[in-house]
Amino acid sequence: MSWWQDMVCYEVYPRAFADSNGDGVGDLPGLTERLEHIKDLGADAVWCTPFYPSPLADGGYDIADYTGVAPDLGTTADVDALTARAHQLGLKFIVDLVPNHTSDQHPWFLEALAGGPGSVERERYLFRPGRGAGGELPPNDWQSAFGGPAWTRVADGEWYCHLHAAEQPDLNWRSPKVRDAFADVLRHWLDRGVDGFRVDVAHALFKAEGLPDAGPGQHTDPLRNHLMPYYDQEELHPLYREWRTLLDTHPAPPGAVRPEDRVMVAESAVFDPARLGRYIRPDEMHQAFNFAFLEASWDAKELREVIDGSFAVPGSAVTWLLSSHDAPRPVTRHGSLARARAAALLMLALPGSVYLYQGEELGLPQAFVPDDRILDPLWERSGCTERGRDGARVPLPWSGTAAPYGFSSAAPEAAWLPQPDDWAPLTVAAQQADPGSTLALYRRALRLRHTHPAPDPAAPPRWLSAPGASHLAFRRGNLVCVVNLAEQPLPLSALGLTGPPLLTSGPLTAGALPQDTAAWLVSPA
Repeated sequence: MSWWQDMVCYEVYPRAFADSNGDGVGDLPGLTERLEHIKDLGADAVWCTPFYPSPLADGGYDIADYTGVAPDLGTTADVDALTARAHQLGLKFIVDLVPNHTSDQHPWFLEALAGGPGSVERERYLFRPGRGAGGELPPNDWQSAFGGPAWTRVADGEWYCHLHAAEQPDLNWRSPKVRDAFADVLRHWLDRGVDGFRVDVAHALFKAEGLPDAGPGQHTDPLRNHLMPYYDQEELHPLYREWRTLLDTHPAPPGAVRPEDRVMVAESAVFDPARLGRYIRPDEMHQAFNFAFLEASWDAKELREVIDGSFAVPGSAVTWLLSSHDAPRPVTRHGSLARARAAALLMLALPGSVYLYQGEELGLPQAFVPDDRILDPLWERSGCTERGRDGARVPLPWSGTAAPYGFSSAAPEAAWLPQPDDWAPLTVAAQQADPGSTLALYRRALRLRHTHPAPDPAAPPRWLSAPGASHLAFRRGNLVCVVNLAEQPLPLSALGLTGPPLLTSGPLTAGALPQDTAAWLVSPA
């Protein structure tokens, strides 16, 4: 079994994690200083979102240099120190690869603008003439995932494609120059000791030949994503086979995992199990994010269907996540801290690997960011109707009773994003002293997860509850997880379970599991 099949990977959004130099922005030295928090939590790996130079039109996912380091986050030496410290603590280190698009400030795009229509410099991107008598209409009907057309016109009359913000022009993956350059990017970071890559929007790199219209309903039904002409194209898979071969064979520096133990995970918003399974064939990606579980509502029937469906995806790489830098925090999404804590025990008991997002272990809610502080491009592109993802990217509270809660020595108003005034009880320091805190729950759960490993991380759990029940109960080896989603308490004895639970997300009531509560118990097989 490979280490990543049942790992717990902790996602860090570096600008919001820890600030080491007092400028109000989290940075790589700050992350390095706080790695022991992640290790003490019980994680096996750290995934760091982009730390590359960026104009920050989309929170760092608009990259101007794929092998550099943003000056406000640190230096290449800081990356090396972070990687070395992670390995010293026994943590694997995974970085983001963002191959679908660059920043509009990337040298390639600036060269493309200067080169003009028909130039070789434009071959790296998707430039096209417009429709209409004077080319005044976009080349097709594609819409951006951030709202509005997926095309922007430049001064010479041509249009360029961007499935996200206009500042994020999409690359042309049929260009050998693009393909070769990204192979070099992979080698660069492997040579610096990283243990794997998370591949951003891995389903979107290639667009259908001829760029046909997509029709109505774009970005409204995720189940139809694989039918869009800009998603899930067949040419993706030979590319990922090339990358897999590179990962499996490129020499590893001291401290990093062996080449054959590296991991590559796809952020692939493809919901059809058979099509998603193609990304994790034995010679392609190792894993794909489980968006169906991330987006499932707090409903026993739906959760069971999603869990069963996750194991129906071909391959042996099941993943689970409740939150990310792109998603509302589970406390807010599910409606209460009790549900978020129960969902955490449900997730952590399932066979497979788990991705945690910073602050999840503190039970942070989605923060409110005032209109004048919103950074997410969704806000402007939606006509100021969608507040976007900034509420999940507010700096972590480490200590103290007021902002910036130990995140930085800067004044609160200088912080990357403003922190709420009522987060004092949620700081790491406050929760360390409270055995009933969410931090304590996560720490105990991760310890128990390691001492009660799943016999086969790729095998589905053995259900102890009937389909259609208002509770979920299943076995992970000799560990039993029960989650009550019904209004009435659930007596554990009614399930044939005796003895005190190892762990509960909330207190029992006369031996019964209250609504929105989960329990772990040990039971003979």
